[in-house]
Amino acid sequence: MRIRRRSFGDFVKAFFAFLALAVLLVGVPGALATQIGWPLPDGVPSFDWLQQEITVHTFLNILTVIVWLAWAQFTACVLVEMKAALSGVGVPGRVPGAGPSQLLARQLVAALLLVGATAASFTPGLSQLGNGYDANQKPTVAAAQATPGIFAQQQEQASGAAAALAEQASHAAAHADAGGSTAKQGDTKFYRIQPPEGRHHDSLWEIAQRHLGDGRRYKEIFELNKDRVQPDGSKLSEASLIRPGWIMEMPGDARGGDLVEMPDEAPHVSPDVQQQISDYARTGDHAQGGGGSGAQGGGHEHAGGGATQVSVPDQQRPAPGTGHQQATAVGAESDSSFGLPEALLTAPLLAAGLLGALGRRRRQALWQSAFGAVGGRRGMEPPTPSGDAQDVQDALLVGADPEGVRLLDRSLRGLAASLAEESRALPVVYAAWLSNGDLHLQLAQPAGKPPAPWQQGQDQTFWMLSRTDAERYEDTDTAAPYPGLVSLGTMDDSRLLLNLEAVPGIVSLSGREADRAAVFASVAAELATNGWSDRMTITLVGFGEDLTPLAPNRIRHLEDIEALVETMEAETRQRRGALGAAGHDSVLTGRTGPAQHTRWAPHLVLLAAQPSAEDAVTLAELAADAGRLGIGYLVGTETGDLPGAAWEMEITGEGKLLAPLLGLELDAQLLPVAQQRAVVELFVEADPERDGDGPATAPPFLVDISEQGRPAVYARLVGPYEIIGLDTPDGERSALLHEALALLLLHREGVHPRVLSSALWPRGVTDDVRNALLDRLRIWLGTDPDGTPRLGRDASGRLTLAKTVVSDLDVLRSLYHEATQGKGVGSRAVRGRLLTDALVLVRGPLLADRPEGRYRWLTHEIVDAQLPLLVADTGLALCEFHMEKDRAEKAIEALNAALRTAPADERLWHELLRATHSTGDAARLTELATDLIGRSGARGLPPRTEALLDELLPTWRDAIAAVG
Repeated sequence: MRIRRRSFGDFVKAFFAFLALAVLLVGVPGALATQIGWPLPDGVPSFDWLQQEITVHTFLNILTVIVWLAWAQFTACVLVEMKAALSGVGVPGRVPGAGPSQLLARQLVAALLLVGATAASFTPGLSQLGNGYDANQKPTVAAAQATPGIFAQQQEQASGAAAALAEQASHAAAHADAGGSTAKQGDTKFYRIQPPEGRHHDSLWEIAQRHLGDGRRYKEIFELNKDRVQPDGSKLSEASLIRPGWIMEMPGDARGGDLVEMPDEAPHVSPDVQQQISDYARTGDHAQGGGGSGAQGGGHEHAGGGATQVSVPDQQRPAPGTGHQQATAVGAESDSSFGLPEALLTAPLLAAGLLGALGRRRRQALWQSAFGAVGGRRGMEPPTPSGDAQDVQDALLVGADPEGVRLLDRSLRGLAASLAEESRALPVVYAAWLSNGDLHLQLAQPAGKPPAPWQQGQDQTFWMLSRTDAERYEDTDTAAPYPGLVSLGTMDDSRLLLNLEAVPGIVSLSGREADRAAVFASVAAELATNGWSDRMTITLVGFGEDLTPLAPNRIRHLEDIEALVETMEAETRQRRGALGAAGHDSVLTGRTGPAQHTRWAPHLVLLAAQPSAEDAVTLAELAADAGRLGIGYLVGTETGDLPGAAWEMEITGEGKLLAPLLGLELDAQLLPVAQQRAVVELFVEADPERDGDGPATAPPFLVDISEQGRPAVYARLVGPYEIIGLDTPDGERSALLHEALALLLLHREGVHPRVLSSALWPRGVTDDVRNALLDRLRIWLGTDPDGTPRLGRDASGRLTLAKTVVSDLDVLRSLYHEATQGKGVGSRAVRGRLLTDALVLVRGPLLADRPEGRYRWLTHEIVDAQLPLLVADTGLALCEFHMEKDRAEKAIEALNAALRTAPADERLWHELLRATHSTGDAARLTELATDLIGRSGARGLPPRTEALLDELLPTWRDAIAAVG
């Protein structure tokens, strides 16, 4: 902990603060009393008094009353701030209507008391954030140290925000040898928890730092004293919850003079305390009955799953083998783990966001291509990724948890809607934990009883929603309340999301440059693509210029810190003014008001470059009030010593994210540079505005459509699912075999075994179950006449199907390609036959009769967008073929056949209007226009359709009105 020493300047500030307080508290009322006197009338005024002329004396009396009221309000502010500063408990109460006055009082009181305590003691420690207190109960003592730094210009929201986050939960590694205690009882050392001094509270970290030389050894102290009865009858159950007067047994190598006490050699303490220590020493065997192993002396290395402090909801820890798939079988597939980056396999929310954004980008590209928005690319097939991009895409498919994202989004919006119905403000949330599907929100301070179905968690600063209750939520038209939540990593199978938007100041990140870059890239990518936010701005400085393709509407890149400071100074002023004009305390109240969809979008700044000392001070001043403005700062530093950093984190070379003052030791969520480039490549390849490379691309798999190309196994996927050439398998595995075959048929480029596994078993499955299914699938598909298995593996180990296994979708693509880019180009008769054969294959939507609850992996695919466009293109091409010979009825028949599969394609309706118009039947055209209007609903006809009707049937509005 960095302690700021009192300087001569501090004494000067304190002296002037004392003079200012004396003048304002004593001088002002004294001057009023002696120079002006009592301004109010001595008796009850009569009605005639109200009709008298207002003289200068009357006006001065009115001003005097106003000054007396202002003095009384300021005096109340000073008393409130003085009480909060001296007690060190809780957040200062707010004096009604006294924003600037209370801010001035806070600054003067802080400057005055600065001579009696370090500056760090005035800024609440993060371990206190979230501790709840009963009205008539003394507070528990927080575990982490006070956060360094004090911001004189910090507004009320920021100053109060840092006063509350979570009692710290921990699961520590074993600490002592098999012998249990550190030494014989007579040599055992003890420490008595000290009462708070100002706003400084004792903590296990500080105790370990002072007496063991390393704050990280607080785990040893915790294990030595866990669950032992304290003098007040309570027990130490969490490393963050210690109270003054408790006794702590210390490791044998503890040092520290008078603060480390022996039960028999402590003459400087009272007999009562000696007796308490002696009684406590006799409980040692109970405390170590679990038989841990551990460090003596220097054994204070970070354990792999070591103790942690920022409040994992311990009552909700998942049992082994539960949770999302990456926590079970995904990590155990030894024979097929090649090629897939672990960083994305273990980041389910990030992977889901990237996968969803990539799917939307590819669909947008398809539609723009189909409607001619990008020249020369009509009918374009999405490019098939290869190399690192293919591995990353597979990792996204395996690691993504879209259901978890959906539940998180609905839960947060549902909470906001419930609070709005009760006319309650959104509480400030510093962190969220996802544990075994349950969601735990860690509040900055107690906010009352949560709305149903939310429940209070382990204390008043935890609101908890079980997965079962979250699944009952439906989509609601409410602004996203906490869009700044972003995943940092995991601990004990629980995932931490930190709300960067709510941090009372800057979050600093130290460590090696490459490790920091991986954290920054992960945070930026998740913020840009997550599914629990609406709008936001993400400003990247010093890195990530190539990340813009992930979300061009969200991400912007600035060249240097100078540009950042200029931008953020202007935006900070603007947001302060907007909040003041709207009458809101913070963006949280703004999000629940009538302007929730147009204002208060968060702005998150990720600065990877080391700022200069001057720039760091400027950023600290800007960040002091950022929490209530919806602005968050994550700043990289090489030294770990960043002025004004409220929360300090460090990323190690082993992938651990450490934040000792927060009590965090996480397995960090990272996006290394190789995976970052591959992700960007996927998005760049899918960009609808990307220049084409020539003619429309061919499908990745074309079949022989001649009579000699008859397949051995033929699957009908377009419409009801049917398989020709194979016997129907018996038993409960039949549905899984059919689903696995469908997935392979839709990915002729090959399917990674882990992708297949996660698609069939979204919650995870063991290797032997998956391998048994693959064996059954291989036996079911059989072999070709030359003995080659129809289910094989390519050079990269991905599962592939032989060319003798074909689907009707393969045939449909091949027929259309041959008609428009092959033999049909030079022969009109061949083109007509091929297009007609292709349209005959269309029997409905893809896998029309698939059972409910299965084939959920289709939500990741774009084939549901490809198929309607392919059918529409086929119908349009066949319509054009018939209209060349003025066969309008044949063209109408082809268009109606295509509309059964692609009813929303505007192009088909336009050609149907033109073909119907060519018949010369006005009544038929009017009937078609009426049908179109009925289908369009409240939105009305698209402008291009209206314009076409105006051209073909100028009286269509009157005719439709007459029809009714």
